Amino acid sequence: MNWLQERDAQRRAAGLHRTLRPRQPGRIDIASNDYLNLARDPEVIEAGVRAMRDWGAGATGSRLVSGHTELHAALESALAELLQAPAVLVFSSGYLANLAAITALTDRDTLLISDARNHASIVDACRLSRAELRITRNADVTAVKQALADNPHPRAVVVTDAVFSVDGELAPLAQLGQVCQEHDALLIIDEAHSVGVLPATPIEGAVRTFTLSKALGSQGGGIAATPAIIDHLVNSARSFIFDTGLAPAATGSALAATRRILADPALPQRALQNTRRLAETAQTAGWTVNPFDAAVAAIPMPSPEFAVTAQAMCAQAGIDVGCFRPPSVPDGIARLRMTGHAGLSDSDFASIEATLRHVKENA
Repeated sequence: MNWLQERDAQRRAAGLHRTLRPRQPGRIDIASNDYLNLARDPEVIEAGVRAMRDWGAGATGSRLVSGHTELHAALESALAELLQAPAVLVFSSGYLANLAAITALTDRDTLLISDARNHASIVDACRLSRAELRITRNADVTAVKQALADNPHPRAVVVTDAVFSVDGELAPLAQLGQVCQEHDALLIIDEAHSVGVLPATPIEGAVRTFTLSKALGSQGGGIAATPAIIDHLVNSARSFIFDTGLAPAATGSALAATRRILADPALPQRALQNTRRLAETAQTAGWTVNPFDAAVAAIPMPSPEFAVTAQAMCAQAGIDVGCFRPPSVPDGIARLRMTGHAGLSDSDFASIEATLRHVKENA
């Protein structure tokens, strides 16, 4: 097993070694994906507790066996309303939802076109599919159009993140939708970082995957599509058929969170406003912030090693901030990634500015 030691030494030398650190309570959180602060919301928590009491600690089986409950059906109905979708199918994670959508909707007679900056779950799903894979440059609609025009197969699928998670940039969804319509291709959109944060903008004919673990503050994932596609997934998607259903507690919490967003349309806007304020705060402290469109804003770091140091300095000041290093960043530039939660206060922003200024002085 010497190769494991060699790989470990290489990671450490490049400043890319990772370790697990328990989350500490009481810190200012600009690291997690809990954009709307619903993971700690008392109503959302109580809904999860109530669901566990009613349905048990676990789903007890796959949803086709014993893991489907009235609660799952209610969640799918509420999510369909939130996403303005004809139908929704819930999974036990967003990762599995992407695996299902891509592997069950492609085959050897399919050209699969994937954006170069898509999430790892999409990358893995593309590798597992039997389709011919074509990787296009980030947000390059012209490249997608050319690949579709040159397609030697009877079918084509285009897959993209809606919001690219490293810098929070929107994909050109409307243009991709138009190109896919022109070439009779299916568009799959991963909306992990947009559901519950950005307004629902359904693209005609598109399949939309998402997670319940970010803005909805729970656990799990889902696919929004036509009833015909949902029926096909129920019968064909291995990551649905052979996986234990979403646990009752997560289902109940996600349902409460979905209903909360439907009842308070201004809640997502507060997260977006606070992200813009975070970017302004970082710039005031002397940092450059990459362009962004959602509730994620990223600060490029001089090196992976300093990114780790900067994150540690923030933690010492009571602030949790994300640290993204290769291979998680597509351009090789390490970043501090900030998420603008809806519940950030004026005093939080004052602490963040002072800390980022201190980090800048030590860069």
